[in-house]
Amino acid sequence: MNLKVAGVLETCIYAGDIEAAEAFYRSVLGLDAFQKAPGRHVFFYCGPQAVFLVFNPEATAQPDMKLGVPSHGAAGPGHVTFSIREAEMAAWRERLGEEGVAVEKEVDWPGGGRSIYFRDPAGNSVEIASPRIWRLPEPS
Repeated sequence: MNLKVAGVLETCIYAGDIEAAEAFYRSVLGLDAFQKAPGRHVFFYCGPQAVFLVFNPEATAQPDMKLGVPSHGAAGPGHVTFSIREAEMAAWRERLGEEGVAVEKEVDWPGGGRSIYFRDPAGNSVEIASPRIWRLPEPS
């Protein structure tokens, strides 16, 4: 049997101030939180079959004894990319400006597609990009 994963189900970044992270991802990217534990984590649905998780690295350095989840975490800024429709790139740039989010870099990729990079309140590198940067189809 040739086993192969079906896709990415969840991805996460780390932020010391969970409330600031929740406010940022809700107001700037329009994500809706579906689960929160104050000071520990906030979870967002991201598309039809993916979840975006934000954890406080200090809280997750210890295993979750109730659920049996092993300890995990990261030090320093991480990176996440959210898929957008390329035709909406200008509208996203405008949205970032309205929210007071500084654009760190815009890239027109040689193979096609575009990206905009900016930082969240924890210093994580956030990118919004057309899936064409990886030669993938646009989201529906």
